[in-house]
Amino acid sequence: MGDSYNKKALQQKKAKKKQDKIDRRKERKTHNNKGKSLEEMTVYLDENGNFTDVPPELQKRKEIKLEDIQLGAAPVVEETEFTGVLSSFFMDKGFGFISEDNTRESVFVHSNDMSEPLSEGDKVVYEKRRSPKGFQAVNIRKVR
Repeated sequence: MGDSYNKKALQQKKAKKKQDKIDRRKERKTHNNKGKSLEEMTVYLDENGNFTDVPPELQKRKEIKLEDIQLGAAPVVEETEFTGVLSSFFMDKGFGFISEDNTRESVFVHSNDMSEPLSEGDKVVYEKRRSPKGFQAVNIRKVR
């Protein structure tokens, strides 16, 4: 007697699975790394960190001058003069604050560091100095 449709479908499915397994085995055998020489399996890194087959001796390199190499942190070029507006000044206490133009930070100012008498709202030029409590304005001049 003949096999049912379901039985034939299962047999075909098993046969396909078996054939796929055989094909994968053949594929692995043809593309395996066994038997290759060390030179064929070696991979190098170029100067940018990319993988390459070219050995370092044969790679093109760009020349670097000894003067271009900088050791340590990059030098910070600090501004010497800043501009701002005297936002508040307490005449009876002798101090106040300057609102910096670019950063809008408040910088402490003392009346001893002023070259001329100033009032609130005056546009000023000054230098910054590090103090124990933050930055302090020194050599303050009014902008004319």
